[in-house]
Amino acid sequence: MNVLLEYIDAWRRHDIDRVLGTLDDDCVIIESYGPVYRGRERVDQWMRAWFGAGGSVDSWDVTWHGGTSDFLVAEWRFGSTWKGDSETFDGASVARLSGEKIAYLREYSTTAPLYDWTGTLRD
Repeated sequence: MNVLLEYIDAWRRHDIDRVLGTLDDDCVIIESYGPVYRGRERVDQWMRAWFGAGGSVDSWDVTWHGGTSDFLVAEWRFGSTWKGDSETFDGASVARLSGEKIAYLREYSTTAPLYDWTGTLRD
């Protein structure tokens, strides 16, 4: 298992300490919703606030992953509950590494459910 998959698995298990263990001290995490978290301390604050307010990672299934010694990529399907509302969407994470730790991670996600295009545009 690579460090990006460890990061994802730790989120799935709601294991804050394990998530933090995958990160470089000066990491930058950019969430697909827009917030930027600079440094492991800020990620710790974010996770404690999110889980403390009732946020839940219900699923985070990696559908593909790859990379090199310098960067890792994972495509995934993510499910969460926030303020009583469940949501599932597809996305990808791109991570740059510093040694064995994540130095930079950016998430990209879909804004609508995926579908096979059959020649007709949707409104």
